[in-house]
Amino acid sequence: MRLSSDIAAVVTGGASGLGKATVEKLRAEGVKVAIFDRDEDRGKATASELGATFCKVDVTSDDSVAAGFEAARAANGQERILVCCAGIGSAMKTASRSKETGEIKHFPLNIFELTIQINLIGTFRCVAKSAAGMLTLDPLEGGGRGAMVMTASIAAEDGQMGQAAYSASKGGVVGMTLPIARDLSGEGIRINTILPGIFETPLMMGAPEKVKEALAASVPFPKRLGNPQEYASLALEMIRNPYFNGEDVRLDGAIRMGLR
Repeated sequence: MRLSSDIAAVVTGGASGLGKATVEKLRAEGVKVAIFDRDEDRGKATASELGATFCKVDVTSDDSVAAGFEAARAANGQERILVCCAGIGSAMKTASRSKETGEIKHFPLNIFELTIQINLIGTFRCVAKSAAGMLTLDPLEGGGRGAMVMTASIAAEDGQMGQAAYSASKGGVVGMTLPIARDLSGEGIRINTILPGIFETPLMMGAPEKVKEALAASVPFPKRLGNPQEYASLALEMIRNPYFNGEDVRLDGAIRMGLR
């Protein structure tokens, strides 16, 4: 797909981190971008900074997502690009015993459900609604109507202790990539998934410096955390390249996560 001011895009979780970097790169190509995010203050600030449209959206709500797409399309037209970056993390062992008190507890099921609702079902909800909108468009040269990028994680393949919920949610994103690509292939809509490693996101940057240094040292090469612009670069390649379809790609400096 040739990126230009004639193209509209939606980026979920676009107010910060990987999503914001993607918005920035799309805007640099002239693409009209709508940011979906729950953080209204940060979302409006990012939209103002980058010349995008902000839509307050909760991806766990059908009504909220539908309203977001309605507002985005009213502002920019029907999107041909969707990039899904909205997500949360969660970490706790499935069941554990306190070393101090001996108390036994298990992973809170409401947190497990919320992680699945945002990371997996929220992603599919946006994909399904965006794809339905793309079906109303005329094909571009080459027959394509649109392109989508989902965000999983290397935890989908290398889940560590305490990551059962997170890994399940991201593994689900990986698992649905090829079926969705097959579902939409007859309509000229492509979809791919990026599995980021350890990146400089707002959550990660809040960690102690020693923790970040240790994580960076664990990456084979380059020995540093990933830059969100590197994620955005791959996302744009997946959008541009018409033969990129149905793929799950790790972006991780060759790291393979250990037990913990």
